Amino acid sequence: MGYILSEFKYIWPLQHSNDFLFTSTPREFSVEEVPLYQFSGDGEHIVLKVRKKELTTWQMLDIFSNYLGVSKREIGYAGLKDKHAVTIQYISMPRKYEAQLKDFSHPNIKILEKYLHNSKIRVGHLKGNKFWIRLKRVQGAQKKMIESVLAWIEQYGMPNYFGVQRFGNSGNNYLEGKAVVEGKLKIRDRKKREFLVSAYQSYLFNGWLAKRIELSTLLESFKANEVEKILKLPKGSLEVSSKQQHFFKLLAGDLYMHYPFGRIFYEELELAAKRFLERDIVPTGLIAGKRVKRAEQDAYVIEKDYDTIISAIGSRRYAWIFPEIYEKRYIPESAWYELSFYLPKGSYATVLIDFLKGKAVE
Repeated sequence: MGYILSEFKYIWPLQHSNDFLFTSTPREFSVEEVPLYQFSGDGEHIVLKVRKKELTTWQMLDIFSNYLGVSKREIGYAGLKDKHAVTIQYISMPRKYEAQLKDFSHPNIKILEKYLHNSKIRVGHLKGNKFWIRLKRVQGAQKKMIESVLAWIEQYGMPNYFGVQRFGNSGNNYLEGKAVVEGKLKIRDRKKREFLVSAYQSYLFNGWLAKRIELSTLLESFKANEVEKILKLPKGSLEVSSKQQHFFKLLAGDLYMHYPFGRIFYEELELAAKRFLERDIVPTGLIAGKRVKRAEQDAYVIEKDYDTIISAIGSRRYAWIFPEIYEKRYIPESAWYELSFYLPKGSYATVLIDFLKGKAVE
């Protein structure tokens, strides 16, 4: 389930090994999109709540495009959903195609509901996603470990790594993105070029997050001045951080966002630690690029190693998230553990599954 990206791999706050089995199939994995807003009930666009399986979102859009005889650009969607799962999401199209949809039929797509709305659904127009997963080969020891990790997640949250699917089947398409950024590779196809550069940006973010988790983990076992020497940080930079109650230690100069939505801002360290513990704000990591704020002071000492000149627009991403666990169900006769949970948009269920496994590489 885990993966290696060149010299970088996941770093986990919890050191354990859990050998359950998870396979991404419609029988073991489902996703339901949570819309960003209520639909207006009137307007020039029709919104479809659709259920699909064994199709990517792009393949589904192609099917609707061909059926209606319209350009895919006329069809709005909020996010891409997994192929090897049962997924429910919302798409929109001009209302004038409503009559044509009455006879729509496809073995892998079902229209569940229809709404009217006053605008097209845009990428990012979702709050998050609800997931259901089934873990197999879960015996007594694995069950205890899963529940121990889930208890930790419910107390502290979890790191917001980009998931394995971000990096392609081989896990190293970020290298092509790096070559594009460095001018060593020319890609004419704009969408492909942007996708590869985005993979490189994600790789840099994951590397930064791994370093910050390494710092936090070291502070669990060593004194602040010892960790400063190990990581070659300025003397005294971890003195306040080491006393924070949350596992993920904040640094002077970190940039924050309100959780789960909000603006980016700096905050005084002791107040930020209190607000983070209360889940009011969350530290952010850099998606390297243009027109984006950087961390300052001690936080930038680490961030600068994952900052680079990229012509794409940069942004900030939550470093930490707080999954909502809805239901936990253990079925001993089958050795199955079923879990329902919610993640904010842009976060990956596969990362939570890897977190439960507690290892980066099999």
